[in-house]
Amino acid sequence: MLSCEQIGKLLAIIEDHIVPRIENGVNEGSKAFGAAVLRKSDLGLVLAGANNEKENPLWHGEVHTLKEFYEMPRPQRPATADCVFLTTHEPCSLCLSAITWAGFDNFYYFFDYADTEDVFNIPHDLKILQEVFKVNNGDYAHQNAFWNCYGLRRMIDGLPAIEQAALASQSKAIETTFARLSQIYQDRKGEADIPLS
Repeated sequence: MLSCEQIGKLLAIIEDHIVPRIENGVNEGSKAFGAAVLRKSDLGLVLAGANNEKENPLWHGEVHTLKEFYEMPRPQRPATADCVFLTTHEPCSLCLSAITWAGFDNFYYFFDYADTEDVFNIPHDLKILQEVFKVNNGDYAHQNAFWNCYGLRRMIDGLPAIEQAALASQSKAIETTFARLSQIYQDRKGEADIPLS
C-alpha cells in the first residue's frame, strides 16, 4: 500500500508530466489517455507519454509510452522489474497485454473503466472485455501471476480522512483537467480517422 505522500507524488506526475503530453495529443486528435514509467526506488520519473492514435490506432497511452520506453538507449532504460507503471485510466485489454508482455509486475491507474465509459464517453474497454473475453464489468484479476494493479482513487478512499483531505485538491484538479481534455476530444473526434473513436 502506498503512503499518502507516495500517492501525492503519483498524482503530481500525472499533473506535471503526463497531462502536458496528453494536451498535445488531444490537440492533434488523439484521446485523453497517458502513462508514465517511474523508478520503484524513489518514484522518480523515467518517461511520460500519451495516446498517439492519430498516428496509429494501436498507440494507446500505455502502448505508446512503452514504445518510447523501449526506444530509450539500453544503459538509460531501467529494468521493468525495477519500475512502477502509472496510467491515467484503467488499461484496456490491449494495454493490459502490453504491460504484461513488457514485464511490469505492477501498475496504478487514476480513472477506472466506469469513468472511461460514463465520464469520457468511451465504452470500448468494457465492451471489448465483455465481447471478446466474456469478462463482465471489467472484472479481471487485479492480482495475478504477472502483476498487481491498484486504483489510486480507491487507495485514497481507504486512507484516514485527514490524508484524504490532503489529496483532495490534487484529485479534483486532475478530474477537472481531464473533463476539459475529454470535451475537446469529443468535440473534434469526427475529424479524426481513428477506429472506435
